[in-house]
Amino acid sequence: MGFDVSYHPISEQEINEWYFDQIEEIKQGQDCPSTAKTLAAAHNIEDFYINKYLDTLNVGAKTDPTDPFNRTHGLYVAVVQGFFRTYFYTRGSAFSFLIEDHPEFIKYTKPWQKVVPFEITNPLSNNITENYCSGVFIPYEQVIELLNDYNDPTNKQILDNFFSEQRIQVFLKALNYCQQHKLGLLEATEVITPNPTDLNESSCYSNLLNCDPDGLVLYAEAAMEQINQYISQFEAAEAAATEPKKKGFFSRFFGK
Repeated sequence: MGFDVSYHPISEQEINEWYFDQIEEIKQGQDCPSTAKTLAAAHNIEDFYINKYLDTLNVGAKTDPTDPFNRTHGLYVAVVQGFFRTYFYTRGSAFSFLIEDHPEFIKYTKPWQKVVPFEITNPLSNNITENYCSGVFIPYEQVIELLNDYNDPTNKQILDNFFSEQRIQVFLKALNYCQQHKLGLLEATEVITPNPTDLNESSCYSNLLNCDPDGLVLYAEAAMEQINQYISQFEAAEAAATEPKKKGFFSRFFGK
């Protein structure tokens, strides 16, 4: 199974304000925090997605202290971000995986323990470990540093090779969005699972319409190319199997 990777522009303040502060209110007895509704209304979130936002918060508030942070709170923060603003998609291109091959790139990330103002008791890994989980967080300052370091030929080659097939353009677009709005960038998987034959039928835990289309289109084009290649190979094999076998000279001569 592959990874549907998404990148979510969000500040450290928003991580706490949009999610952790809200689930704390729920734990204190407020099923639908009034501040969450106010935040959603201020960002012109439609009623349908306000309800999905509140549902996500309620699920987050019920998270057990033994549940992995990446598969719960970290993922839910990414889902919540997608209700508020644009996010980006790149099939299989997780910065977490880049760090596995090039550990020097970990300097651009910031661990969750330094992002939230409380002690994390849930089991935690600051990278993607499986499907349906959060990955690295690149704070605003490191977004700027990473964009500047992309001008270095060595770094550019590493990033271009990793984010291949034009996916680097999507990743850079996400970084530039963060630079423009002074935000960090949170990585996650399976927030959105595109349907390459009909993107409108993609599944999404957040707001599908807030996903920047460039990465989705790249994936759809690549998937359709593979499908067409498979069809061509299948048709060629089928034609070869049904084509009458040609007889040799002596077989034809003796009528065999």
